[in-house]
Amino acid sequence: MKHTDFSQLNGSPADVERLKQLYAQHEHMPYVSPQRDLALWLDKAAMTSGEAVPKRNMQKTEEGYLPGHIIILWRVQFGTYDNQTVISKYFEYDYGIDAKADIENLIEDGLVDVMTAKESLIYMTAPLLKKWLKDKEVAGYSKFKKDELVAAVQTAYTEEEIGQKFALRGYRLTEKGEQVLANNQYVIDKHPKKKF
Repeated sequence: MKHTDFSQLNGSPADVERLKQLYAQHEHMPYVSPQRDLALWLDKAAMTSGEAVPKRNMQKTEEGYLPGHIIILWRVQFGTYDNQTVISKYFEYDYGIDAKADIENLIEDGLVDVMTAKESLIYMTAPLLKKWLKDKEVAGYSKFKKDELVAAVQTAYTEEEIGQKFALRGYRLTEKGEQVLANNQYVIDKHPKKKF
């Protein structure tokens, strides 16, 4: 988990003290991005309780993860979370984590795997897959369905060759990640749902 570097915050020493005061009763200090206008945000937080990260979101699970980490695992399990996913602000503002940095920690902890280039072909469009087959002078793919195109590209290219064509890599849960997610369903139950 990335910790807030108070020296890098966009605010005065008095603002930093107000921030520390705001979260003094939290088990862990929420992450605050250096890009956040701290003075403005603190003024908003003083007017409404909905601005601050709730205490429950800064309490670790039995496995040592924060609820925001469980939400990352939940998002990964849908198969739509990759290394180029635009990170929702709710990770910082509602869950107090730096999701971009914390996904790396989840990978290091063995909860999330980075897919190979060949495995990540599922994220590519059919026209692009067809172009890559044409580049390799593969014939007969014009009526292929998407999964057939993916399989054909996987056969036509080495991992290194296809890896040079695109940088996007998907994420997937490991067995350990699936278990941590299953153990913490209560976090998902409290999270506002949207279809992915």
